[in-house]
Amino acid sequence: MENWSVDQVCNWLKQRNLGELVPKFREEEVSGAALLALNDRMVQQLVKKIGHQAVLMDLINKYQQQKSGPESLRYCCEMDSPKFPEVISGKNLKSFFARYKTLQWTRSYALPDFPYDVKCILAEKKCPDHSVRIRIIEFLQADMTKYLEGSLYPNSQQYNIVVSALLQAYPFLDEDGNGFLLWKRALKDRFKYVRRPIEDDEQVLRNKCKFGHRRGQTRKSSFAENKPNEVQVQAEEEPVHLEGSAMDVHIKWLKQEYMKTQRNWKEVDNRMNVTIEIRKKMISDKAPLKDILRLFPFLRCPYQLFREFQLLTHMDIYKKTVEILEVYSENILSLYVVRNNPINIMLQENLKRHTEEDILKYMKMTAACLLLPHVFGDDASLFAAVNEEVKVVTPVLEVKNPFNVNSCEFALYVEREELAQLDDCTMALAALVAAFHVFAIPCPKRIHRTLNFLESLVFEVRSPASF
Repeated sequence: MENWSVDQVCNWLKQRNLGELVPKFREEEVSGAALLALNDRMVQQLVKKIGHQAVLMDLINKYQQQKSGPESLRYCCEMDSPKFPEVISGKNLKSFFARYKTLQWTRSYALPDFPYDVKCILAEKKCPDHSVRIRIIEFLQADMTKYLEGSLYPNSQQYNIVVSALLQAYPFLDEDGNGFLLWKRALKDRFKYVRRPIEDDEQVLRNKCKFGHRRGQTRKSSFAENKPNEVQVQAEEEPVHLEGSAMDVHIKWLKQEYMKTQRNWKEVDNRMNVTIEIRKKMISDKAPLKDILRLFPFLRCPYQLFREFQLLTHMDIYKKTVEILEVYSENILSLYVVRNNPINIMLQENLKRHTEEDILKYMKMTAACLLLPHVFGDDASLFAAVNEEVKVVTPVLEVKNPFNVNSCEFALYVEREELAQLDDCTMALAALVAAFHVFAIPCPKRIHRTLNFLESLVFEVRSPASF
C-alpha cells in the first residue's frame, strides 16, 4: 500500500463502498504513503461523514496491525505491565488484551478538543441546546473510535470512562443528577447510528448477523409489534446491555405501580427520570400515543405530565399558568371582542349568585381561559369543547358546567381519548400546553396564535402581543 498511486487508492476506496470520498482524495492527491500517514484529525478534515471516518480509520489501522504483526503488541504489553504472565495463550491472551486495553483507557483518555463555538457555550456553564448536544456526542464518538483503533464496539466500561470524563470536566451537564445515564445512552445510540449503514466491515457484519440485523434488513419499529402486556426488546447489532434490561424492569414497575391506590411517588419520579430517553425516542419515531401511554401510564397524571414538561424544558408550566391567568384575566374580560360572547354572558349571570372573593376570582380565571381563542380570532373548538362532545384529534379540553362550583369538570383529550381528569381551569390550561410539547404534536394553524401567546409567556421568549 505504501507504493500505491492516487488512482490505486481511489480504486481501493471504491472496492470498499467509499466511492463518495474519491473526488476529495484526488483533489488532495492522497497516495498510498499519504493514506497510511493520516491521523484522526486529518481524516476529520478530509472526510465529512463520521461513519466514513470510522470505517477509513479502521481499515488503515487494520493494515498497519497486519504489517507490524502480533509481536509488537505483545512487546508493548510486556513493557507496560510488570505483572504480565510469562506464558499466555488462547482465551487467556484474548482476555488479557481486553483488560489491558481498558486499563490503558483509564490512564490515557482525555476529552477531544471541541470546536470553538462548542467550547464557548461550555465555558458559559449553560446547558447546551439539542443541536450542541448532538455535536458533542459526534465528537466523543469519533474520539472513542480513535482510541478503539477503528472499532465501533466500545464496552460498557469504556462508555463509563468517557461520560465520566465529560461530566467531570463540565459538571453542569449532569442535569438533575441523571446526566450520566442520558449522555451514555446518547453516545451508545450514536455508535449504533454510525454502524447501521456499514456493509463492508468484517466486525460490524459479524455482529449484525450474530444479533439479527442482517444485510439488507430494514429496521422495524418494535412498538407496532409489541404484545399488549409485554415490552419487546429489539435485537440490534450488539447484545442487549444491562441498561436495556434495566429499562424493561423500570417500565414493568411503573405499570404495576400505576394500578395501586397508594403509590410511591418518589420512586415514580426517579424511574420516570431514568426512562425519559426511551419516551423521547418513541415520540421521535412517531410511535402511537396508545403505546406510549401503555408503557408509561403515569403520563395520564397531570403532575407527571407537568414534570415531563419540566424535564424537557426546565420550566414549571403549572406555576407559569397560574401567573398568566392571574395577570391577564381582568384584561381579557374587559375586551370589547368578548363582551357578547356566550361564555362571558354565562359568567356574568353566575357572578351575581356568589359573593365570596375566592369563588369570583376562580370564575373569572375560568372565563379568561376559555375566552383566549376568541380574543385572538382562533377556532375555539380546537381549544375547548364547552358542554359538548370532543370532535378533534389534537389536544383539546373538555369542559362541563365551567361556572358551577359543585359540578364543573375539566378533562384533557388527545386523539379523542381522555388523557387526564383535571381539577380546575389553571391545571387544564397547563396540561393543554404541556401535551403539545411532551408528545411533540404539531400545533393546528387555527389555534396557533392562542398557543403562541401562551408559550411566549411560559418561556419568556418575548413580550406577548397586546390584546
